[in-house]
Amino acid sequence: MEEKLVFVSVGGTATPEQESFVRSIEDRLRSESLIPKTVGRNTFSADAPLKAITELMEKCSGIVVIALERSYFPSGLERRGGPRQGTLVETKLPTPWNHIEAAMAYAKHLPLLVIVEDGLKAEGLLEQGYDWYVQKLPLAEAALGSNEFNGVLADWKEKVLALEPGPGSAAPSPPPPVLRGLNPADLSVLELVGALRPVQLWSVAIALAGLLAGAFSLGARLLPFGERPKPVQGALRPAQVPGAVECPCRSFPPGTPGRSSA
Repeated sequence: MEEKLVFVSVGGTATPEQESFVRSIEDRLRSESLIPKTVGRNTFSADAPLKAITELMEKCSGIVVIALERSYFPSGLERRGGPRQGTLVETKLPTPWNHIEAAMAYAKHLPLLVIVEDGLKAEGLLEQGYDWYVQKLPLAEAALGSNEFNGVLADWKEKVLALEPGPGSAAPSPPPPVLRGLNPADLSVLELVGALRPVQLWSVAIALAGLLAGAFSLGARLLPFGERPKPVQGALRPAQVPGAVECPCRSFPPGTPGRSSA
């Protein structure tokens, strides 16, 4: 089976239990022919973190978010001083990079597998109710063998195998309408143009340009430059003064000085 790269969002481990849990997930991914990649853990770069993460995600077909305890507060307050002030007790928070990397992956349409340490405060992208399923697991290797975990992993892996990594990893755009076997008279102009390939579009544009140039050239030959159009039959003409003599240039009324005799 072809191996696929997957991005693993996990902060630096603080305890042996956390490190053992992360390694168990990495080993499970490798057993599924999925190669885990984490900036600062097994992938390194001289660029800034966000740039290194972006470049690595471009090569991956999915992401695994492993949210572990980073900060711990025995007690505290939220919305302090406001009417909705609340008390926090035994609060555990993960690294903010879990939220950043999950948001970046979602924007790139990468399939997400979210694993949250049991007891962590559920907020941000680690809450339930988004486009991915959040699993809360204890830090034990046995938790990776449950029916729930195996089922979610299998579904996520199927999406990973169906995705081709690349710039943006955007969702595939809908295919153009198939014209074979259809009557062009039944299609709209947009459907006809959308079904053309780039080479065909250029050919049509060149043909239209040639047609317009030929029309202008033909009109110039039929009407030489400087020729006045003939007057339209029935058009109004200046009124003739009684007794005036018609001349090719102009008419002179009787008694005009300098008028030539007829």
